[in-house]
Amino acid sequence: MSETMQAAPAPVRAEGEKMIEVVGVSRRFAKRLDFAGKILAKLGAPIREEVVHAVDKVDLTIRKGEVVGLVGESGCGKSTLGRMVAGILPPSDGTILWKGKDRTGLGGKDARAAMLQAQMIFQDPMSSLNPRLKVAEIIGEAPLVHGLTTRSEFGRYVDEQMRRAGLDPVFKARYPHQFSGGQRQRIGIARALAVQPEFLVCDESVAALDVSIQAQILNLFMKLRQELDLTYLFISHDLGVVEHLSDRVVIMYLGRVVEEAPTEVVFSRANHPYTQSLLAAVPRIEARKKAFATVKGEIPSPLNPPSGCHFHPRCPHAFDRCRAEVPALKEVAPGHKSRCHLNDLPNHGGMPV
Repeated sequence: MSETMQAAPAPVRAEGEKMIEVVGVSRRFAKRLDFAGKILAKLGAPIREEVVHAVDKVDLTIRKGEVVGLVGESGCGKSTLGRMVAGILPPSDGTILWKGKDRTGLGGKDARAAMLQAQMIFQDPMSSLNPRLKVAEIIGEAPLVHGLTTRSEFGRYVDEQMRRAGLDPVFKARYPHQFSGGQRQRIGIARALAVQPEFLVCDESVAALDVSIQAQILNLFMKLRQELDLTYLFISHDLGVVEHLSDRVVIMYLGRVVEEAPTEVVFSRANHPYTQSLLAAVPRIEARKKAFATVKGEIPSPLNPPSGCHFHPRCPHAFDRCRAEVPALKEVAPGHKSRCHLNDLPNHGGMPV
């Protein structure tokens, strides 16, 4: 049944406790040469190890109670950043702080608490659920191992998590393939909530669902936020979803954050040319006769990213400095940051034309 999305909750004040701090974080993936490749390289063949620069010196702060939307084209590094924030991937460089403490330096109870309190909900629920386990085992295994429930209370605890995610506990003995896509996503949500987290990373969590089911899942996220005082990093390529759900929006391009601002500012006064191009391509009812233009060109390969500003090969405002120098992420207004050399030009008044 179709369900409309509820109104988004009021934005959270920025003065809240810092839950996640990402400081100068990079992530590289290297494809090593095989034996034959090493022999060819020694013989002088133009062969070398390939390195993917997935995330490049990202700074990001997420405060308790916030919903931060992370937006960008496929291949920009947003899922990799989400996995590092959730603790699934270690960064190649930089530091990730959990409530002010470096997560890599935590041990014992502190490390266990940080691991449990940050959970991830994945895009494809079918591939993220073990097909050999029943739903009760998928949801209840981690809480049982970590002492959040006992064997005698196991059934009641699983039933509670399923009801919270909008599932009927009568189906807890079924396997994932016996559920629809929306139901499987609810199983993934119940599994994440079962370890009583404070912070959820949602990686394209509604992208694979029908529109009506998307609305139901988004409403569930908002309900859980209010009931459990959750904090979200919501990763999506759908600007409409991000606009509705997020308090603050972060735009990524080819591994770098290019703009960050409160949601209403991004959608009314976007500063970076890439953000403006993304917004120009979003269909809206009030602009029926408008000819929508996509972002020109293809996103460059992270194996060999462009020099200077990564966006300069596709930017209509690029000039010589853009090709040679990496722009800094600067504050262009209170709470609004942008990575663009145009903000340094006095005749632009801090805004691209």
